[in-house]
Amino acid sequence: MNNPSITLYGTELSGHTHRVVLLLTMLGLPYQFVTVPREERRSSNFLKLNPLGQIPVLQDGSLVLADSNAIMVYLVKRYAPGSSWLPEEPVAASHVQRWLSIAAGEVTYGPAFARAFVQWNAPWDHKITLRIAERLLTFMDNHLVDREYLAVDHATIADLACYPYIAHVPEGGISLDDYPTVRAWIERVESLPQFIPMPASPISQI
Repeated sequence: MNNPSITLYGTELSGHTHRVVLLLTMLGLPYQFVTVPREERRSSNFLKLNPLGQIPVLQDGSLVLADSNAIMVYLVKRYAPGSSWLPEEPVAASHVQRWLSIAAGEVTYGPAFARAFVQWNAPWDHKITLRIAERLLTFMDNHLVDREYLAVDHATIADLACYPYIAHVPEGGISLDDYPTVRAWIERVESLPQFIPMPASPISQI
């Protein structure tokens, strides 16, 4: 068997990386995983891949691509064109894009930053991250009352983009007890074929 042409640079505990891991796995694409700890992201070799020093980075042959959401769009367009992961219909596509924006915005500034503060003493204001996360979770819980997935009536890259940090939000000091439809959505994502979990962070969940 030939070596995979795809290499993914990241860490196992990065929700941004895990989004891409989920999609690669669900598309059945072989890939090589290279762990890049924080201290290595400022090395000259890694900065050649992404001058911003951020993970994940995907290398596919001669293509080098950063940003988890951009990577997911590329993978679907390149390896699963026309699939349900990224609908072509204008309204459905716009709904997916909206949730990709939420994943890059509220999901990051709320659940992801809260988790980073608790787990790795990141320099964020924990009270602000908690407020953002709780507002987002309330919005999602209402949104999912009559829906199974975030963007359309089936799983898309929008669900994969939001899942890691929402599922692991207790690691940031936020309980999911008050958000039953969010918990049900998490269970649906985790029931998708080829799903693999992101490892738990070092500090116990609440």
